[in-house]
Amino acid sequence: MESESARLLVVDDDAGLRALLTKYLTKEGFVVTAVPDGAAMDAWLGRESADLVILDLMLPGEDGLSLARRLRAGSDVPIVILSARGEDLDRIVGLEVGADDYLAKPFNPRELLARIRAVLRRRTKACPPADAGTSGEEFRFGPFRLDTAAQRLTRDGESVDLTTGEYALLRIFVERPNRVLSRDTLVDLLKGYERDPFDRSVDVRVARLRSKVEEDSREPRYIRTVWGQGYLFAPDGDAR
Repeated sequence: MESESARLLVVDDDAGLRALLTKYLTKEGFVVTAVPDGAAMDAWLGRESADLVILDLMLPGEDGLSLARRLRAGSDVPIVILSARGEDLDRIVGLEVGADDYLAKPFNPRELLARIRAVLRRRTKACPPADAGTSGEEFRFGPFRLDTAAQRLTRDGESVDLTTGEYALLRIFVERPNRVLSRDTLVDLLKGYERDPFDRSVDVRVARLRSKVEEDSREPRYIRTVWGQGYLFAPDGDAR
């Protein structure tokens, strides 16, 4: 998705930050709307659609984590969380509820811009245009079928809802069966993903994906942990 056509919704109670982000991101070619809280967000989304939501955690009324959960339950719109709480636990919780990225305040607007573009690129790769052709592949494991042309996962013929990040991760796994993939490798394959030495968000994404494809995510059959090395996708699902 080109930035010139991307519509961003900023949800933050800091009027100064709303004004700064609106000016900066508009200058970078985005169409930007900024609102102060969840009620205003709901009202705007009831009339319009967004290509990405930039969401503050510490909001008056309903907090950002609750809003992120609601957004993710009803939509696959990408979410970038902003928060003054930059601890690892807060970041992991934000990613667990379905956010695509997390940035601690204070931040450099250029870093936010880079993360927005990275998330939009991942969304574009996971959701190609309808005229992209039907040259995709079909992968089967257990009762699941992943159709990469339709970007669709089904279980016994019933659709399984995946976020763009979950789809991208699953596709990486199914295209590399029975191979141990380190966390660094997964980060590199998830193009544009921001990393740091303490980033555990790959583990969070794996946990979210397991919750949708494993009967018991505590004893996974398909997406297995290889301790000290990374993860391995076993399409046959046989017991070890």
